[in-house]
Amino acid sequence: MAQTINSARCNALIIGGSAGSLDVLLEIFPALRNDMSFPIVLVVHRKASNESLLTDLLRSRTKLEVNEAEEKEFLTPGKVFIAPADYHMLIEEDFSISLDYSEKVNYSRPSIDVTFHSAAEVFKETLVCILLSGSNADGVEGLKTVNNLGGSVVIQNPNTAIMPYMPQQAVINVKPHVVLDGHNMADYINNLNN
Repeated sequence: MAQTINSARCNALIIGGSAGSLDVLLEIFPALRNDMSFPIVLVVHRKASNESLLTDLLRSRTKLEVNEAEEKEFLTPGKVFIAPADYHMLIEEDFSISLDYSEKVNYSRPSIDVTFHSAAEVFKETLVCILLSGSNADGVEGLKTVNNLGGSVVIQNPNTAIMPYMPQQAVINVKPHVVLDGHNMADYINNLNN
């Protein structure tokens, strides 16, 4: 299907997910190295009322610094930045974060597409994007931009996703570089370390 050899050069990693992605995230984060040479941005669809729960949960499962992203904060290697609930998260040319309350995209705010698009424009071939489980097609258009600008596209194997629609749409519409089962994601990410 897609190659599984990790040859990507990574200056930023963006992970997008929706329904069913929490299980994979809870598998990935405890296994990550604590000396990552790139920032990790996490965009997960969730209710505004659950804003800090994801941050607290991941913080308790990893040695990496995990924080909810703040306006104009700079992406820093070795840190995890979580898109706040109900805000789109964009990456600016100076590697800072911009939060936006504009219309929902694919019924979602934050939208995975919005973050993938903006990060692809900034990081180009040094961007790695991972799309996990979900029940809509958010992220697919953004992955097309990532591909077009030379970045690497990684998709969770739809057969292992709790909600396979999102990764299925990505496999159908985007040429992924890698398709991985959830339990192989952490090893892949750890091997991206420069």
